[in-house]
Amino acid sequence: MTTPETVLPDSLTVSPVPLDAAPAPAEAPEPAARWEVRRSDHPRSPEHRASLLRELRFGTEFTDHLAHAVWTPEEGWHDLRVEAYGPITLDPGSAVLHYAQEIFEGLKAYRHVDGSIWAFRPEANARRFAQSARRLALPLLPEEDFLGSLEALVRIDRDWVPGGEGTSLYLRPFMFASERFLGVRPARFVDYMVIASPVGPYFTHGFTPVSIWVAEDFHRAGPGGTGAAKCGGNYAASLLPQQIAYEHDCAQVCFLDAATGTLVEELGGMNVFVVASDGSVSTPELTGTILEGVTRASIIQLLADQGREVAERSITLAEIKDGIASGAITEVFACGTAAVITPIGRLKGEGFDLEVADGAPGETTRVLHKTLTDIQYGHAPDPHGWLRRLA
Repeated sequence: MTTPETVLPDSLTVSPVPLDAAPAPAEAPEPAARWEVRRSDHPRSPEHRASLLRELRFGTEFTDHLAHAVWTPEEGWHDLRVEAYGPITLDPGSAVLHYAQEIFEGLKAYRHVDGSIWAFRPEANARRFAQSARRLALPLLPEEDFLGSLEALVRIDRDWVPGGEGTSLYLRPFMFASERFLGVRPARFVDYMVIASPVGPYFTHGFTPVSIWVAEDFHRAGPGGTGAAKCGGNYAASLLPQQIAYEHDCAQVCFLDAATGTLVEELGGMNVFVVASDGSVSTPELTGTILEGVTRASIIQLLADQGREVAERSITLAEIKDGIASGAITEVFACGTAAVITPIGRLKGEGFDLEVADGAPGETTRVLHKTLTDIQYGHAPDPHGWLRRLA
């Protein structure tokens, strides 16, 4: 049991650990051993599971089990278990339903050719989860328990991990205020869960360019807000402009900064990179209003491995528009856990519609996509120790 002292308010002031920090040595005993396994008495049959795995979509089917733990100030994190997947019961007065005190993460488990199953940089997700918890005044889940929940769940549901290229088991850890009360204060009863979904590509067309709509009247986050935390409110704020993007035949929406309305920040769920004709690469700097993506950090490292530096700086919409029009910008791409790396072929907004180069994926984008996915699927060496075996 985690003692309450590790998660009380003083812990909210701890300086965050960079996402690209080296993984910590494995704990002994292994983290998964702390999670009690309570097997479902109604798992899907092998035939039913196989039929679901043949028709993969993103986030529509879930495995037979979930991981679950609870926290109170008196007991800390306790009752760590893996149990049958199913509906949860919430009181109508549960704090999360009224004050949105919740956070989540997203990462994937990949089946390698030998049948083993690996996660990509889960330690970075654990650190970001802790950073989000600090910002939302939620208790900190120890990294070993975060990792243990993934391992325990994947081991019992390993048959749900698909084996085809472009497929994976998407893991969704989340934490929410489940205390029954109506009052604006941090909750004293919190639940942590992990659910898993076998998935294909996030964009059904795979690795092909997408069109992006630039939202100039809506903003994802503002200075001092929750932009750097992975919480549902940020995504809820993106849904209306996302709907507007669909109306303009665009797959995603790009947000500008709230302070000046001139700086490109990120898409609804992905970070952005820009490649210039001289080969230089830039990405918006982390200012507290942008989520620090694990894929973003990985791309910066992969480019460094090639001897190329990435300028993390302010990038104006005007610079991108002028660069695309003049040919000074030859590639723009987005990245995130769900979609990995996605080329942007068109940038649209009120009064402009620009095709990036010839609308095809650029060389830098293609090489990065292949390099990253080859590491994730075990087709290439993992020089930075990013993979962690789950099963």
